Amino acid sequence: MSKKNESLRALVLSAEVENLPDVLAFIESGLEEYPKKIKKQIKVVVEEVFVNIANYAYAPNAGSASIRCFYTDDEITIEFEDSGHPYNPLEKNDPDITLSSNERPIGGLGVYMVKNIMDHVDYKYEGGKNILTVKKSIPA
Repeated sequence: MSKKNESLRALVLSAEVENLPDVLAFIESGLEEYPKKIKKQIKVVVEEVFVNIANYAYAPNAGSASIRCFYTDDEITIEFEDSGHPYNPLEKNDPDITLSSNERPIGGLGVYMVKNIMDHVDYKYEGGKNILTVKKSIPA
């Protein structure tokens, strides 16, 4: 794999579920050289995070989302930013996955998946913005 370092690859768009195909196309365009399994995992994470931003960050209003990607041979870092309501998804308790889907309360499974798929997940609220950073190590 050739060394990649597109440190300022970014997309800014309206935080609307209808824009998910554009977000996924943006992400996929930077993943060509990575293993298929990594590509699938990254796409699941990006979909979960973007849909949550679209559905909850600005409700009942609308706003924008920014997605920045940093690619190297050994790591993919994606940063999601919105200026919606302050919300740290990492403070939410993980769902009890031993319960059946009928017994388990709705919500939290997407964030749980993100935390388990990615090697590092970090949240901060800075300058009036929610910033969620996820990192995935690429095996040699």
